[in-house]
Amino acid sequence: MSEQTVARPAVSTGIPALSRGRGIRLGLKRIGYEVRVYFRVGDQVFFTFLFPVVMLSIFATAFSTSGNVGTNPDGSGGISQGAYFLPGMVAAGILLSGVQNLATDIAMEKSDGTLKRLGGSPLPVISYFLGKMGQVFVTSLAQLALLLVVARVLFSIELPTEPEKWLTFAWLYLLGIVTSAVLGIALSSVPRSGKSATAVVIPIVLVLQFISGVYLMFTMLPEWLQNIASLFPLKWLAQGMRSVFLPESFATLERTGAWDLDVVAVNLLIWCIVGLVLCRVTFRWIRKDS
Repeated sequence: MSEQTVARPAVSTGIPALSRGRGIRLGLKRIGYEVRVYFRVGDQVFFTFLFPVVMLSIFATAFSTSGNVGTNPDGSGGISQGAYFLPGMVAAGILLSGVQNLATDIAMEKSDGTLKRLGGSPLPVISYFLGKMGQVFVTSLAQLALLLVVARVLFSIELPTEPEKWLTFAWLYLLGIVTSAVLGIALSSVPRSGKSATAVVIPIVLVLQFISGVYLMFTMLPEWLQNIASLFPLKWLAQGMRSVFLPESFATLERTGAWDLDVVAVNLLIWCIVGLVLCRVTFRWIRKDS
């Protein structure tokens, strides 16, 4: 009887990887899921989505009797308090949508085991991050639209009419939201647990807002505090947004007496690259020490 060689069927030893194209399509589909989850969390909606609108309303109302900012010696000219604070609130909204939103959200998903389960599924990393980044873009644009509508309708704040101003706003927004998002992903590795995420992230974001020209005129701060704030991206994003929403004459109130948009762009690009590197180094489906 002749011997027969029987070939054993190949046994899969892992989860099949999805193609890059399918991973991108899956990531685009996750955007809708991420947006729905975002708006189901009440405290997250208030402290990231509505917070700039609430703060603009408070500042515009509380300081409405203080007179205009930048008035001439004869009392003419200038802009309202609400108009002066609007660019800072726009910049703060971008920071909240990216840094605070993703840092707390991803930290919670690490803590409750969501990332561990996703890491054991065929979901590619690119799909996960496309969903997160898409959610940030959608919610941030909705937030900006609401903020500008409230500013114009409720507080009669004049918005820019020059196309070049809106072009400047477009590149500032895109660079700012991407930078904020990657820094949020990197910061998500800092909290030791989901419960401590807000306690770690919110104070950092809040302090940056106070020292970066969002709630206070930047040049009113001590020089040493201005130097510290200049190390972080929010100061530059707020300065860039002031160049969009404030009259050209207000450039003289800046630290160098000019908007310095080239310096703004360089600093935001540096932080974007730093954030990408930190994401690559720190992100894991589960904590390394878990």
